Amino acid sequence: MDVHIEPACVAGDPKLTAISDLLLRRFGRPEHVLVVGCGDGTEAALLSELLGAKVVGIDAADQFHPLAASRVELRVADARELPFADEAFDLVFSFHVLEHVSDPEQALTEMRRVLRAGGGLWIGTPNRSRLLGYLGSRDATRREKVAWNIVDWRARLSGRFQNELGAHAGFTSDELRSMLLESFAVVDEETSAYYASIYPRHRRALSVLERLRVSRLVYPAIYFAGRA
Repeated sequence: MDVHIEPACVAGDPKLTAISDLLLRRFGRPEHVLVVGCGDGTEAALLSELLGAKVVGIDAADQFHPLAASRVELRVADARELPFADEAFDLVFSFHVLEHVSDPEQALTEMRRVLRAGGGLWIGTPNRSRLLGYLGSRDATRREKVAWNIVDWRARLSGRFQNELGAHAGFTSDELRSMLLESFAVVDEETSAYYASIYPRHRRALSVLERLRVSRLVYPAIYFAGRA
């Protein structure tokens, strides 16, 4: 039986809806999409709805939601060794995953390998330059967000705010751009476009932050688009 994920569920994820709009404007409608680090698979299933594409999701552990697994193909796999042929996908999507991979450069090399010539990449990670994080986490309580930020600042002050030491650090914009340019021909930062899209009523304030060159300290995450 074909189980349909209701459009209301899609509308309930404004971040993914905003990203999908940016992807469609930039790359057009893809046919085959790979989600690297799909978690329980819900994100991959929603992307299939939003993009009208065939989506495959991979994650390091089998914790897939049955409803998502009925809608898209979900597989256990290592981001550093993707089990797909060269140029198998039109688009690779990875959202807050790269900071958890022990060899992020190798993971990006693999993402590039499975992209067709001219195919697109969308990737987001925590912003290591941020002053505060987790503010947009819908599934976290205020107490949890405060606690997580305290943990981050303790790691900063002790010199341990690094992904490889277990911190949820992410990358600076320059760090992520440099890694992406090792594998992708075209790399453009989309952080400003992303936040303007999900906070349309605050675009003027966001523009002020960017003119004052403090947005890199405010934005909790960074986003890049690439092209093979």
